[in-house]
Amino acid sequence: MLSFDDPPPVGEAAMPPVGEAAAGTVSSGNGCDPDESRCGRDWPGHTFLGRIDRRLRSELLGLGQIVRFTGGTIMIIEGDTDRDLFILLDGVCKVTGVTPHGAQALLAVRVGGDVVGELAAMDGEPRSATVTAGGAVTARRISAADTNLFLGNHPAVAAEMNRAVAAKLRWSTRRRVDYGDQVKIRLARVLVELAYLHGEAVDDGISIGVLTQPEVGALIGAGEPSAHKALAELRAAGILSTRYRRIVIHDLPTLGTVADGDR
Repeated sequence: MLSFDDPPPVGEAAMPPVGEAAAGTVSSGNGCDPDESRCGRDWPGHTFLGRIDRRLRSELLGLGQIVRFTGGTIMIIEGDTDRDLFILLDGVCKVTGVTPHGAQALLAVRVGGDVVGELAAMDGEPRSATVTAGGAVTARRISAADTNLFLGNHPAVAAEMNRAVAAKLRWSTRRRVDYGDQVKIRLARVLVELAYLHGEAVDDGISIGVLTQPEVGALIGAGEPSAHKALAELRAAGILSTRYRRIVIHDLPTLGTVADGDR
């Protein structure tokens, strides 16, 4: 059976149970944290922050307070009634939901520049998913009242927030439609999308980090043995390699061909 190189220490869990979270460190203040000169940085163009005008972005990031979370900290709990919005500045988060059978399913991955918790902030309903820090995460936490006031006064930012919500709905719809295809095709499609959205250029390709193989399987709706097999086939073909909590794509065009079902 295929396994990641350098297995985690004994007892390390891929995902902490809901409600069992380490405490995040909070730095209060309205402006940029003195040690966090991020307000002027550029985020990827496909993210929420990357699509907002620099002046409006600076104004938005002046709201709320800077919060920092260690890996494994649960930032948002599914079903809770708090309504704060989190704008991710750095780091990676995993979005999970509880299935009807009581199991946790990995729904998405979010990175710096993305926003989480916006649905509860906008409609006042309970949280629809759990968000867990996949490593060190820095975010701007903004109250629902301040969020809605700002969006009401800045239609351009409100439009980008709606666009972010629509993109997430499209992602979930594609995953449901994909379930009728072979596991290897579903895996290739998700990896191509993750490479575009969250990939990091390295010497031998594009690296996608912080996902374990079981989490990859959960993301494509496949059992761990099936995900292992599909990853093994792609690795044997030289398309990618797998390491501990990391997948490196060496041949993205060929992976795209697999995603199209042509190989």
